[in-house]
Amino acid sequence: QLQLVESGGGLVQPGGSLRLTCAASGFNFDYYAIGWFRQAPGKEREGVSSISYSGDSIDYADSVKGRFTISRDNAKNTVYLQMNSLKPEDTAVYYCAAAQGYWTDYRVPSYYDHWGQGTQVTVSS
Repeated sequence: QLQLVESGGGLVQPGGSLRLTCAASGFNFDYYAIGWFRQAPGKEREGVSSISYSGDSIDYADSVKGRFTISRDNAKNTVYLQMNSLKPEDTAVYYCAAAQGYWTDYRVPSYYDHWGQGTQVTVSS
């Protein structure tokens, strides 16, 4: 059974850091692009970043560029989202999602077939 499980969320002060982990199982992870998304209360789901299945193509939303870093370890079936210089507006539930194929743009969430349950990130003093 295909499964994506996010972890690493929590409460952090503005300017702080968190590293989110997306652990995959039940499918051939090496052939799936992965995206990170977030949804704040009362707002639409927003794409944050995408990484190709080999890890050599990466893109970020302008709102997180220079602060967030996506990476993957195919040997561990895991994708990471390192989040630095966090701001209150980064507060949201963060989701990872998988799409079969080399690359899938985070700007089109409907292209992603499989989703995790999400992890809460709260940035507040």
